Amino acid sequence: MSKRIAILGSTGSIGTQALEVVDAHPEDFEVEVLTANNNVELLIEQAKKYNPNTIVIGNKEKYQLLSDALIDTDVKVYAGDEAIAQVVQISTVDIVLTAMVGFSGLLPTVNAIKAGKQIALANKETLVVAGDIITQLALENKVSILPVDSEHSAIFQCLAGEFHNPIEKILLTASGGPFRGKKVDFLRKVTRCQALNHPNWSMGDKITIDSASMMNKGLEAIEARWLFNVKPDDIEVVVHPQSIVHSLVQFEDGSIKAQLGLPDMRLPIQYAMTFPQRLKADFPRFNFMDYPELTFEKADVKVFRNLDLAYQAMKKGGNMPCILNAANEIAVDGFLKQKIGFVEMSDVIEKTMMKATIVEKPSLDDYLQSNDEARAIAEEIIKNK
Repeated sequence: MSKRIAILGSTGSIGTQALEVVDAHPEDFEVEVLTANNNVELLIEQAKKYNPNTIVIGNKEKYQLLSDALIDTDVKVYAGDEAIAQVVQISTVDIVLTAMVGFSGLLPTVNAIKAGKQIALANKETLVVAGDIITQLALENKVSILPVDSEHSAIFQCLAGEFHNPIEKILLTASGGPFRGKKVDFLRKVTRCQALNHPNWSMGDKITIDSASMMNKGLEAIEARWLFNVKPDDIEVVVHPQSIVHSLVQFEDGSIKAQLGLPDMRLPIQYAMTFPQRLKADFPRFNFMDYPELTFEKADVKVFRNLDLAYQAMKKGGNMPCILNAANEIAVDGFLKQKIGFVEMSDVIEKTMMKATIVEKPSLDDYLQSNDEARAIAEEIIKNK
């Protein structure tokens, strides 16, 4: 039987590639729900092509345009963040691919888990912000959380057949981004255009900036802590410029497993959508002869301070990762709007972590309040720069 899928963030990089996977295997998937935040034009195209049960546009101002364009179809049309959070619960959905960016993915994921839907998780911020609550909810509702990020998919694949064997260390690989090997003086002069020019991956603006600052790898470390139930000190970030080895797992006997492949997000997306099966795919194949050297370096946390701040937040626990994430989202937005410089993003995040209220054992409401408070603090810091 085909899987009925809801794609949250269908117009973004992950969402559009997920639909490519659907195109390649039309007999295996039915598109039931599509959502987008702002890109109403592409959402209309997708709705007409895939004829889903329901679509939602986050920006309520674009509802009428969306509704008018689909008036001659049977597609149900809704708008607003609340609708996105609710639509994941409909009975015709089997699996929810959460490809929304940032904190916005939290509540839809919570609702999907409560409704017993399988989760294909591309929204790392959900586990960064509230990993304790999400993992407990998944356990209570017998829901699988299948990672979509290439690094976490690699770890998950390395653990196939090994779930009973304790992990000694997770080696999380990072490309190093466009500024690998650069010093702080160089980073002070970095432009928006330079930071958006990633050498290996094609991603949305926010994730690309996070990759350039190495915050993305810090968030991924926090995500790995919850996905694989390991301690912060058992997660090591290793810079691997070629982006061929997507991550590694070391076991107690010293053996290391790695998952390799070309930088192509369709493979981990498809693996999450089809697990435990591996469907045939026509993705380009990796050839060792094309990569005679695979190199690895230590991450420079003195230059890329965001990585160090993420580890500090992970070790502090409580609502600190939520504070870190909120401050980072505001800092990245400030950089993209040229209100602050590249290096100043770390300053904004660090100061917000120092000023925000700490909650050691937060509830979901505490996380929502922490997010709002941290954003307000970070915005004020940027305003006063």
